Amino acid sequence: MPAALDRIRVGSAPDSWGVWFPDDPRQVPWERFLDEVAEAGYEWIELGPYGYLPTDPARLADEVARRGLRVSAGTVFCGLHRGPSEWDATWEQAGRVAALARAVDATHLVVIPSFWRDDRTAEILEPPELTGEQWTHLTRGMERLGREVRETYGLEVVVHPHADTHIDTEEHVERFLDSTDPALVGLCLDTGHYAYCGGDSVELIETYGERIGYLHLKQVDPEILADVRANGVPFGPAVQRGVMCEPPSGVPELGPVLTAAQRLGVDLFAIVEQDMYPCAPDAPLPIAVRTRRFLRSCGA
Repeated sequence: MPAALDRIRVGSAPDSWGVWFPDDPRQVPWERFLDEVAEAGYEWIELGPYGYLPTDPARLADEVARRGLRVSAGTVFCGLHRGPSEWDATWEQAGRVAALARAVDATHLVVIPSFWRDDRTAEILEPPELTGEQWTHLTRGMERLGREVRETYGLEVVVHPHADTHIDTEEHVERFLDSTDPALVGLCLDTGHYAYCGGDSVELIETYGERIGYLHLKQVDPEILADVRANGVPFGPAVQRGVMCEPPSGVPELGPVLTAAQRLGVDLFAIVEQDMYPCAPDAPLPIAVRTRRFLRSCGA
C-alpha cells in the first residue's frame, strides 16, 4: 500500500463531465454534475465556466454544501500579452469570477492564457510565438493580476500552461516562471497539457517546486497524441479524438507526480480534469468513480 499523500486534496471539475461552456445543449445540466461528482466520491470542485454553476453566491453555497462539496477555485482566460489595452476587460472578468469564488470560500484563481488557435474551428488567431515585447506584457500583466486579485479578493493566482496557448511547452513554461515574481504568481501544473506539449511533470515539480501552487490531474493517450502532433491537429478536435484519456491508461504516470508533489511539503489541490467535450451524458460518472478509486490506490 503506498504512503498516504496527506498534503494532496483531490477533487474534480465540470471539465470531467464534458463541460466547456456556460451553456451548451450537449452538456449535462449543472445539477447533474454536482450530484454525480459527489456520488463519485469527490469533496472538492472548481466552478468551471462562469455561468455554468449558479452565480448567486448564496444559492451556489447552498447547492454545494448540501451535497457535501467545497469549491477550490474559479477559472478565467486572458490575453494580457496584447498589452495594457487588455487590462480592463481582464479585470472585469477576473473580478466577477474571483468574487464568486471568494464568496464560497475558494482559495485560488486559475488563469489560462488565451488561445492562439481557435479550439473549435482551428482558425489561426495569432502567431504561436510571442515577441519579446509581448512576453513582457504577459509577465508584467500576470504579476499585476496576481497582486490585485490577492489584495482585492484574497485569492492566489496560479497560471495554467495549456495547449494552443503561448505558455505550453517546457521552454515557454520555464521562460514564464523565470520572468515572474514567485511572490505574485504561482503555477497550476496540468499534467495532461504539459505532457501534450512535451513536458515532464515530475521534472518540473522537482526543478520549480516552490512555484507549484495547484495541480490538474490529466493523462494523454500517446498514440493519439503522436497523430495529433504529426498532423498539426488543434486542441479541440484532438479532444474529440480522445487524446485526453482515462487514468491510468495514458501518460504521465500520476503516482510519481503525486509523490513528487507530496515531497514539496505544502498542501496542494489536485483536481481531476479529463477533457471530454462533447460526450454522452452517461459517460462521465463511471469514469469519475474509477478515477477516484485509482487515485486512492496511489495514496491520494
